[in-house]
Amino acid sequence: MLATIQYNSRKLQIDLSQPLDISMPLRASTSNVNAWYIDEPKIEPVKFDDDIISVAEGAVVNFNSIQFNPHAHGTHTECVGHITKKVHSINQHLKQFFFLAEVITVAPEHIKKDTVISKAQLQFALGNKKRDAIVIRTMPNTNEKLSQQYSHTNWTYLEEDAIKFLVKKGIKHLLIDLPSVDREEDGGELKAHKAFWNYHGKLRKDATITELIYVPNQVEDGEYFLNLQIAPFENDASPSKPILYKVLE
Repeated sequence: MLATIQYNSRKLQIDLSQPLDISMPLRASTSNVNAWYIDEPKIEPVKFDDDIISVAEGAVVNFNSIQFNPHAHGTHTECVGHITKKVHSINQHLKQFFFLAEVITVAPEHIKKDTVISKAQLQFALGNKKRDAIVIRTMPNTNEKLSQQYSHTNWTYLEEDAIKFLVKKGIKHLLIDLPSVDREEDGGELKAHKAFWNYHGKLRKDATITELIYVPNQVEDGEYFLNLQIAPFENDASPSKPILYKVLE
């Protein structure tokens, strides 16, 4: 199903029958992706006294409760409320859901004991392109990312100058296949988060960071139309389901 969309001054043609889901599924399993030193998600039927509300246990419906942390257990989209004393909700600040995005693939650079994404790498990948969103796929890219246990691994992160470059380019929505844009252990500095949301100035309340995506290898680098879907949680972050549509020539 082809659709022509007027987006700013451009007419974009996309195929709605070819969505590219770059979210991770959330499973009640120790093999679910995990970060930040907590246990795996739990999905369990409610129990009333001796009754287990599950069709398999004789009930007429399945009635599960779910326990998880959006930051640790899968694809999630967060707003500036993630790092501010004042409460800011992703549900209140993300009010548009379609954006022009660029998918890029980056092989992190080694600096001492760390691996980083640098300003120079982003400059090379984006060039003069004008985009609302950037989707960063890091190398190596295998489906092991869907079950990676990230705690105590010192994952790749973005240098502060790289984030400042994205802000200067007008990027409002940053999506990446890592648990955080910052170093796992940085003494609470959160340089990348703070730079992206302009923490020490006028807050970019309409800007979002989406972490723990997974971009399959068959998704080519290039221009896409992004549908950034969230659950309506009144929280700094929500589980999310970013969908890409290739922009046709």
